[in-house]
Amino acid sequence: MFATSLGEDGAELRPLEPWRAEEFLAHIERGREFIGRYVALPDFVTDLDSSRAYLRSYAEKAMNDTGRIYGIWTDGKLVGGVLFRTMDLQQGTAEAGCWLEPSAAGKGLVTRAARAIIDWAFEERGLHRVEWQVSAANEPSIAVARRLGMTKDGVLRSSYLYRGRRHDMEVWSVLAPEWSAAR
Repeated sequence: MFATSLGEDGAELRPLEPWRAEEFLAHIERGREFIGRYVALPDFVTDLDSSRAYLRSYAEKAMNDTGRIYGIWTDGKLVGGVLFRTMDLQQGTAEAGCWLEPSAAGKGLVTRAARAIIDWAFEERGLHRVEWQVSAANEPSIAVARRLGMTKDGVLRSSYLYRGRRHDMEVWSVLAPEWSAAR
């Protein structure tokens, strides 16, 4: 079983695979409103079939080297995750993202998990750029981008229609040379 320690508190990062669909759905149910404030994940994962389909789509992305999804576990319980929503190995780019249920917020879990997958992207896969796209209203996620040492590239004004409302999206990024210099 693949698991990466996220620190002394026992938190772990593991691949989030289709066979975990029931556990994933239960996790989404616990955090549905909190997660759904800025992230559409709860709109896609509404029952066991959609949970399984969502995880299968990422299994397919992993197989095709176009994305990855990982869960964050604390005390044996799935509490959040990080992912590469997109990966383009030819261009050397990826877009990272995250979500967390409320019980796990404020503990640095997303920052530590994102650091682990960004390390992997640069060191193992040879990517050049990792992006973080976030609603301008999502202050906790923007704080993660800052803690990761990312640079704010700009704002895509009114670019994301979500639940009937337009959101400005901030684009943050870190380049491989910057990442290695900061390590």
